[in-house]
Amino acid sequence: MTALFRYFYWILTIAAVALPVAVLHAALSNEPDVSGRTFAGQLLIASPDMGDPFDHAVILMAQHNRDGALGIVINHPLARRPIANILTALGADSSGVTDSVQIFLGGPVGPNVAFVLHSADYHRPDTIDIDGRVALSAAAEVLRDIGLHQGPKRSLLAFGYAGWAPSQLDDEIARGAWVTAPEDPALVFDEDRGKVWTAALALYKSDH
Repeated sequence: MTALFRYFYWILTIAAVALPVAVLHAALSNEPDVSGRTFAGQLLIASPDMGDPFDHAVILMAQHNRDGALGIVINHPLARRPIANILTALGADSSGVTDSVQIFLGGPVGPNVAFVLHSADYHRPDTIDIDGRVALSAAAEVLRDIGLHQGPKRSLLAFGYAGWAPSQLDDEIARGAWVTAPEDPALVFDEDRGKVWTAALALYKSDH
């Protein structure tokens, strides 16, 4: 684990807060991107020479609009923790919940903000449908349902996210910092995390 990862792991041991629903929806507005393109619903794959915090990162892009872009890193696992402990840290009701979940470092922005990427079979009022197969929700209620065995079939809990200002992501892609590939739920949820970057890059190559 790198020094940066140790820092974020320490962040997760102190009190954390869930992203308010209103802020989530504001961040994921439907206004078109200023460039006329959108990478929402795509996998963003870091170039091999990119360092922390995006070393060999694969990011599921949740939205890309005129206000910027937001995505969740899906292949930087941190630690596995009891769901009850996480809910307590989020200030949510943990009564009756069981099991544990893997925590991921979703990106360098807002490391005390929790999201759940999950399969589209599950939906809450605050849920953002990314592409009809994968959705994004604020974490607390989803985690509680998972702990009560009423949650989505597949899920990924992340603290923090990757964010870009307007046009910034387009500029980084033009410079070769990233390539994109179609979203694949198997990579988001099922693939061995140590193989996700290689598998995503192969997906990119097969699509070009």
